Amino acid sequence: MTKPMNETLLPDLKKELKDNILAFWMERALDEEHGGFLGEIKSDLTVVPDAGKSLVLNARILWTFSSAYRLYPEPSYLKIAERALAYLRKHFYDQEHEGFFWGVDAKGNPAETKKQVYGQAFVIYALSEYYRITQDQSALDEAVRLFELLEKHAYDPANKGYVEALLGDWTPTEDHSLSGKDLNVPKSMNTHLHVLEGYTNLYRIWPSEQLHRTLKELIEVTIDHIVDPKTAHFLLFFDMEWGIKSHHISYGHDIEGSWLLFEAAEVLGDEELLSRVKDVAIKMAEATLNEGIDKDGGIWNEAEADGTLLERTKDWWPQAEAMVGFYNAYQLTGDTRYQEAAANSWAFIDQYIADRTHGEWYWGVDADNKPITEQSKVSAWKCPYHNGRACIEMIERLEKVHAKH
Repeated sequence: MTKPMNETLLPDLKKELKDNILAFWMERALDEEHGGFLGEIKSDLTVVPDAGKSLVLNARILWTFSSAYRLYPEPSYLKIAERALAYLRKHFYDQEHEGFFWGVDAKGNPAETKKQVYGQAFVIYALSEYYRITQDQSALDEAVRLFELLEKHAYDPANKGYVEALLGDWTPTEDHSLSGKDLNVPKSMNTHLHVLEGYTNLYRIWPSEQLHRTLKELIEVTIDHIVDPKTAHFLLFFDMEWGIKSHHISYGHDIEGSWLLFEAAEVLGDEELLSRVKDVAIKMAEATLNEGIDKDGGIWNEAEADGTLLERTKDWWPQAEAMVGFYNAYQLTGDTRYQEAAANSWAFIDQYIADRTHGEWYWGVDADNKPITEQSKVSAWKCPYHNGRACIEMIERLEKVHAKH
């Protein structure tokens, strides 16, 4: 790279965030008939009118537009965040048992009433971000209450960590699975990573002693049980006592986790723990760089324990996380291999993942880097969070570099 990244990437990332990602959601995703946001839009922009609406999609829209407003205080972004919050409160909130439903139907009636901990964590993440831009006390109160509910019902005092899911009334369930792809086991890396993310953002605005202890323990649990000390990959699925139930590798989660773990320790402010986490984060980034990157700069999805790829496709979200994770590793080490990997991630996104015809990003690409168009552009899991956040994170980091020069 002849020019510094802050000069070459900043304009591209700002344009991507504002004109391709946020604009798409504001123009295409509003449900004008039933309120809130459409549950599904196909890759050719065909709306699926009777699609249900997921907690994950709605919480992630709230987080993304709150975060975008924090960076660029444009009234249109705040309006979308307020729309998302109003819909969550009206349709997803469980008036009887508290917490938030996992899914509602197209008209906003409860459809999946179980309390998936992953979903509750995203609401905490989103409410915290909304409070950061509005200082709305009710949003903070709701986030704290949700934190208290998770600590009361989902926390495992015997073995530490959190169960995957509970019934609507917060009693135990045998139905733990997050999605059709996930094992039906009581604990997972994915849920713990996003509880960590939500609690980190809550600690920014509510640095209570209880949350300090809780977040510190969760960081330690992640290092002690979820990161494999031999390989520096995340282990993915567990029983209640942290017995390992899968040895698959998820490269996207590894690189995402490397920077989210460091961010959590940094926000917590425990220097001893931060030093330990920094070492782990660098090892995780190094493992992904060595094993998970294709020659075109794209990052693979998943592999067997021995590194054999499970599929030769590349989904959108690992590419987004790779850009941030590798740049974070560069900031921690000064090793230009990571800076180059981050730049290559953006180049791959720009060339193959971003949809320059219909807006937003494709779900991913196949082995020949052709867009995967059978997967929807908007769905329960296809949200503006990974790609929106990657742009926001990179813009903030590169602008700090720019300010120093």
